[in-house]
Amino acid sequence: MEAKARFLGLGLAMVMRIVLLFSIAWVIRLTTPLFTLFNHEISGRDLILIVGGFFLIAKSTHEIHQKLEGEEGRSSAYVPPTFTSVIVQILLLDIVFSLDSVITAVGMVNEIGIMVSAVVIAVIFMMVFAGPISGFVERHPTVKMLALSFLLLIGMTLIAEGWDLHIPRGYVYSAMAFSVFVELLNLRAREAKGAPVKLHEPYVEA
Repeated sequence: MEAKARFLGLGLAMVMRIVLLFSIAWVIRLTTPLFTLFNHEISGRDLILIVGGFFLIAKSTHEIHQKLEGEEGRSSAYVPPTFTSVIVQILLLDIVFSLDSVITAVGMVNEIGIMVSAVVIAVIFMMVFAGPISGFVERHPTVKMLALSFLLLIGMTLIAEGWDLHIPRGYVYSAMAFSVFVELLNLRAREAKGAPVKLHEPYVEA
């Protein structure tokens, strides 16, 4: 189900980004202030970023807890996610991630055809490499924890952006790249030490 949801989610995400590009007049209106909170003007874009950031932090924290301290095996308390819920979560997160990039793209390029082509090419790359990367992450639990910690970092960045506290993306990407580099060194050093630690996985019907 995960692979099917991933590819369907990427396909729908591509369609959604293209729709956003063709609805650019509506997207631009999202930057208009709606109300003031603590002497700070909040727009529709800000609300999407802040809510999306909190959702990302909550989701990542829950996943980290489940992988490290959650119950394994069959549990009456565990309700497996449905295919529809997985797709909806992917689309909601894509809206949060794509909103700023669409607004930025409109400011950089005037040709809608170029922007649509860039979106299609980017999604094709994600479809090609999503499987191998997902498999690598599943085989290495520490990489999975690192990826979840990146989501926490991105969630905080989204909230800061929603409050107009601009964090240079270069700082964020540099920190993430350095963490990945250190983890690759750790994986290389651990190759001869046997199997890695096993994360908790709930029971899922075949």
